[in-house]
Amino acid sequence: MPKKLHKNVCEESVFSVLYNKYSADLYAFLHYKYGETLGPNDKMQDAFIKLLTNCKDISPEKAKSYVYTVATNMMRNEIKHHNVVLRHQQIKPKEYTNESPEFLLEHEQFFENYQKALERLTEDQRVSFLMNKVEGKKHTEIAEILGITKKAVENRIYKAYSILKNELEGFK
Repeated sequence: MPKKLHKNVCEESVFSVLYNKYSADLYAFLHYKYGETLGPNDKMQDAFIKLLTNCKDISPEKAKSYVYTVATNMMRNEIKHHNVVLRHQQIKPKEYTNESPEFLLEHEQFFENYQKALERLTEDQRVSFLMNKVEGKKHTEIAEILGITKKAVENRIYKAYSILKNELEGFK
């Protein structure tokens, strides 16, 4: 019976030899079996990282089997994940709502009136207002982007808000 020189693959020289010996073959195996779309290079790298993580428990004689098994399982998990994603993409959302037709009509009319009211604002007011209310930017951020003072931004937003409040019923 041959004497074992190394108990585990934690030593850098042993791991390096194993990586150089098996990495290209493992990549080719994964690439030919599963294709390039699932990232065989990443799975090969991850398998060797896992080998290094568990290096104390794995002997050099079992390292090849270990990395092949780990990489294959990773690829299978990736395939399962893709199948779940595809299944959920095929599910159509419901085409009905619980809102009454009157509510939907009011909502649509309000949105149209809102768009018209926004068009009536000056460009400066509209830009400042939308950056604040739609994009959620703070007054100082808007001032930096537009190259104006914070007070000017506050003034534009205040004027836009008061115009919209006067023109739209129920605008808050």
